[in-house]
This record gives sequence, C-alpha cells and structure tokens, in this order.
Amino acid sequence: MGSVFRSIRHAWMTYLLVTINFAVFGYELYLSGGPTVSIYALLKLAQVNLLVTEYGQWWRLFTAMFVHLSWIHIAMNMFFLVYLGSQLELLVGKWRYLLVYIVAGLFGNILTLGMMGPETISAGASGAIFGIAGALLTIEGVLKRNMQATLANAFFLFLVNSWMPHVNWVAHLGGLLAGLALGYPYGEYVKKRIMRMDYWELEGY
Repeated sequence: MGSVFRSIRHAWMTYLLVTINFAVFGYELYLSGGPTVSIYALLKLAQVNLLVTEYGQWWRLFTAMFVHLSWIHIAMNMFFLVYLGSQLELLVGKWRYLLVYIVAGLFGNILTLGMMGPETISAGASGAIFGIAGALLTIEGVLKRNMQATLANAFFLFLVNSWMPHVNWVAHLGGLLAGLALGYPYGEYVKKRIMRMDYWELEGY
C-alpha cells in the first residue's frame, strides 16, 4: 500500500486525469439511462465531425478526449494512462506532462476532423495516451542517442494498436506525432537534470 500512496502523491496529475475520465464516463451513463453508453450520450459529448464543422462546436475536440464508448474502452485506456502517464509525469513534471496529454489529444482530434468524413463520431483518450507513449519514446531516444530505434518503436507501436476495426488510427497517429515532437525538448530537459544530479553526487564524494 505504501508504494501506491507514494505513486499517487508524486504522480497526482495522472490520477486526476483518470478521475476526470471516469467522472465523464459516469455522466455518459447518466445521459444513457443505463449501464451502456447510448448514441444520445455520444452525440452530446463526443467529437461529431459534422457538428464541429457545420455548427461550430469546436469544444468537442477537447471533450472527446475524455469520452469513452464502453466499460472495456475506458478500462483499457485508463490502465495505459496510469502505466505510461505516471512514468512521464515523474520524468518531466506535472505541467509538462499535462501539456502532452492535451496537445496530443487535440492534435489527434484535429487530424480526425481533417482526414475523416463528416459522419465520423470519435471519442477516447487514445490520442492523448499515444502522445504520452511518443514522448516517452523520444526521451529514451535522446538519452540513449538512438532516435532511429525510437522512430522504429513508435511505428511498431502504432501498427500493433491501430489495425483493429472501429479504432481511430488517425487520432492515434496524430497523438503519437505530437508526443514524439514534444518529447525531444523534454528529453533534453531530462538529460540536463540527470547531469546536474550526477554532478552533485560526484561532488559529494
């Protein structure tokens, strides 16, 4: 239990995002009037391309990254958000981490708007989570000075997670690209921080 409490204390932004996602899912179920998400709830909260472009409901690009289609959908996404998000938060800090989540999620949704049809209904935190994964990969690449392997791993991650039917591969791609881009300056930040730590450790001997 101690390790759980330490994780929550040091990565509380991740758990706040998880809480928001579950709260929105609860509201979806309330709108649906039952244990499964209805099309009515999705039309109210998710990204509906036609409503964004024709009716100016641009806020949907933001809210869609907190909306989920089913219990399995939110359970899988929140598992990876905790697993990957807590790592990135501890590496780069809460606000840099939050920036990755929002920018990657938005970029994935904007790409969905531009590349998919007006009838498209899209929802989920996957774009934001792919951004987190991309940022972690780039940070690893900067630290190990091996960006080729980073790009290969990112491509493999994208292929493995985007081949299934009804998966919004466009949002995945957009989120991953945004995360890879943001991860580079973050990698330099982490590298400098590690160098400062090594300096003080050496000075202590």
